[in-house]
Amino acid sequence: MRAGELSPGLEESGWIPNSHTRRDVAVSIQPTRNKVTIHTLFEKMRSGQQITMLTAYDYPLGLVEEKAGIDIILVGDSLGMTVLGYDTTLPVQMDEMVTHAAAVRRAAPTAFLIGDMPYMTYQPSVETAIRQAGRFMAEAGCDCVKLEGGSNVLDVVAGLTKATIPVMGHIGLTPQSMAQLGGFKAQGRSAEAALRLINDAKALEEAGICSLLVEAVPEPVTEIIARRSTVPVVGIGSGGKCHGQCLIIHDMVGFFDRFTPKFVKKYADVNAVILKALEEFKADVAGGAFPAREHRYTIPTAELNLLREMLKEE
Repeated sequence: MRAGELSPGLEESGWIPNSHTRRDVAVSIQPTRNKVTIHTLFEKMRSGQQITMLTAYDYPLGLVEEKAGIDIILVGDSLGMTVLGYDTTLPVQMDEMVTHAAAVRRAAPTAFLIGDMPYMTYQPSVETAIRQAGRFMAEAGCDCVKLEGGSNVLDVVAGLTKATIPVMGHIGLTPQSMAQLGGFKAQGRSAEAALRLINDAKALEEAGICSLLVEAVPEPVTEIIARRSTVPVVGIGSGGKCHGQCLIIHDMVGFFDRFTPKFVKKYADVNAVILKALEEFKADVAGGAFPAREHRYTIPTAELNLLREMLKEE
């Protein structure tokens, strides 16, 4: 049997593999919209349309976000906490990020896909950053990379941009800097701190970023940043005065309950739905209700009788 062919009888049995189950065939998702590009995001910014941005870490989440028409999908290093169970984002490796980003890209061909640069993949040197970021572009098909920091990463931003790798900046609450920030706390709440963020935003823009993520910053400060910016500014927990909004998907649908940031609006409680389903499954198995007749395969009576005769011969 050649790779990709159906085994005899599988189609009749009700199990028909689709493109998702055939490793030798590229998964084909029929686009329902034009590809979202950086030009799309700039046009939304100019016309006053809000940009939507969510995280995704795998094929199923990427698929539903593609269907929903989310503009930007961020494969965030937050997967270290939401998917891999780490206490922070710091242990996440580039190999893991590339694998997850590639899966999301297969599911979401038209979204603007951003790969989040893990800890210590860009801090050591510009050359290191270019090599690591290049993996997102070449191996996962990302449209852009994101990195945290302000004035301390200007040379990296400039180097990546010169190497034709688009960059989204990230200021405010930057999880990779938790040791310096003293925990998950809002940033820019003093005049001096707010001024630093405003200056960092402008410096990043001059260094070449194509967009900016502002996290956990007071709305009046974010409004100043967005008003002065010539690139799209997306906020996460930073009020409604920017060009778009971002949330972590596991937070907004209740799929991660270790903690929920103040700024998250919970649109669903997926954990409760899954728990109910698991409890019902357990009860059905224990009580003999599953599998029911409609969940079982049959064998023709003649074949079953023949099998019994064959067993007698043994």
